[in-house]
Amino acid sequence: MNAAAKFELFRLLPSVDELMGSEPVQSIVRCYGYQLTIDYVRLALEELRDAIKKGELLDGPQIQANVSRLSSDLLFFLQKQFAYSLRPVINATGVILHTNLGRAPLGESALQHVTDVSRGYSNLEFDLATGERGKRDVHVNRLFAQLFIATGHEVSTIVVNNNAAAVLLSLNALAEGGEVIVSRGELVEIGGSFRIPDVMTKSGAVLCEVGTTNRTRIGDYEQAISDRTKLLLRVHRSNFQIVGFTEQPSLEELAALGRSRGIPVMEDLGSGELFDLCQVGINGEPMIVDSLRAGIDIVTYSGDKLLGGPQAGLISGTPELVKRIRSNPLFRALRVDKMFYAALEATILAYLREDYDAIPTLRMTRISEDELRQRAEHIARQLRISSSQLAIEVVESHSVLGGGSAPGATLASRAIAVRCAKLSADAVLERLRQWETPIIARVENDRVLLDLRTVAPAQDATVVAALQEIAS
Repeated sequence: MNAAAKFELFRLLPSVDELMGSEPVQSIVRCYGYQLTIDYVRLALEELRDAIKKGELLDGPQIQANVSRLSSDLLFFLQKQFAYSLRPVINATGVILHTNLGRAPLGESALQHVTDVSRGYSNLEFDLATGERGKRDVHVNRLFAQLFIATGHEVSTIVVNNNAAAVLLSLNALAEGGEVIVSRGELVEIGGSFRIPDVMTKSGAVLCEVGTTNRTRIGDYEQAISDRTKLLLRVHRSNFQIVGFTEQPSLEELAALGRSRGIPVMEDLGSGELFDLCQVGINGEPMIVDSLRAGIDIVTYSGDKLLGGPQAGLISGTPELVKRIRSNPLFRALRVDKMFYAALEATILAYLREDYDAIPTLRMTRISEDELRQRAEHIARQLRISSSQLAIEVVESHSVLGGGSAPGATLASRAIAVRCAKLSADAVLERLRQWETPIIARVENDRVLLDLRTVAPAQDATVVAALQEIAS
């Protein structure tokens, strides 16, 4: 195509002002704003000019067709480009505390309290009784104190943004410049390369390892104590197990040694169990209340794991030491805002009321196998009736807590096993992820498995609709 012919094609393109003044584009402006719209109008016109230069658009009808759909293409592009990236998904993996899927879902009361507190102003740091400035800690500290009253000790609690922050802050406040004694078998690494020795270094404390990987005695701690020792630390091995020829001092022994030498004892529990999981057949996961009852001075744990609340790091312990940690300048850098306090306050109130079904994490652990079987069979019947392209089975499954909690422990569950005549298991899995509300499942033995323990009953209809559409 010669230059003159290309010039005539360029003349068929509308100007930026013409497009911006058209009603379809004006409606886009009302949705997405003037600047964003004009930027992408210019970009779209530039792409059409490039297509003419490269000989990809050869005549007037082609150009007119592209121009006529420019506004609809622009709207589609903006809708896709500027939709929310963070979206709700349906967790059909059977992993209750799925780190990649946001760990613990919040209960309705927690969500409502967050909304009520966040839509306007709140008394976050305002004492309504005196009319003076208050402290944000009081909103949950009073509830945790009541929750831990059975320990026989006075317990204070403060909140930071996650358990890693809780450990870092506590180590820095209690042991900066001194030694912290830890068993070699507890130098753990959790997700994201979070390693206890690295956190120790960042805190300004010095790691003092004692014992061996599998056996550490109370005498090992006692022999390692020197005038440089500032803290004894116990770290819960939450995401792995050491079995066989093992030994570990009891919490009571550690607490007694600390008291006799005037050295605080801290425990990083990680998962934060307030509900006794032995009731659902999961043993070996330590409870916060047991550590405090045994005399541990400071316990750190997560808010969004077994506790079932928002992401947070909780520091509970003796009022004197908690006050000392709170006065550390790092506390202000690591503190949480009103939304976290609101969600946490509602969650702890549910514990105090023993309303465990109000906490989704606990509700999922307590669902009976029979209830899951009935739901699975109902879903299977609907799918068998509606689609001949799907081979559906109800199969036994094993859910896990996840989030580094209770490694090796499982909960008996039921899953929908799906095969599609036209699609591979991986293709079905991908299409489920692309559903309007993405559905996250897993593949086993060339079948897609949807474990119902982590699917809310209200989401069953969405799962059915998605599989019916994929099969069709």
